[in-house]
Amino acid sequence: MGRYGDLNYQWLAKTGFLCSLALFAVGAGGELAAAAMHLTLPAWENALFVNFEILGTLGALLSPLVFGVVMPLTE
Repeated sequence: MGRYGDLNYQWLAKTGFLCSLALFAVGAGGELAAAAMHLTLPAWENALFVNFEILGTLGALLSPLVFGVVMPLTE
């Protein structure tokens, strides 16, 4: 048994990347849909969509790095 138990790093890296990609898509899609319909979003919705995009991008970059490279090397 490894240091962190029996973690499936491949599954964690793929799932983390796909969830982050979905989070980014929701943020970007929400902003694009509002712009396409000529809607003015309240400030909290605009901030929420921007935060979704930022967190989705960070998650998509860091999830494969952490679960695909760093954690298997520390076993």
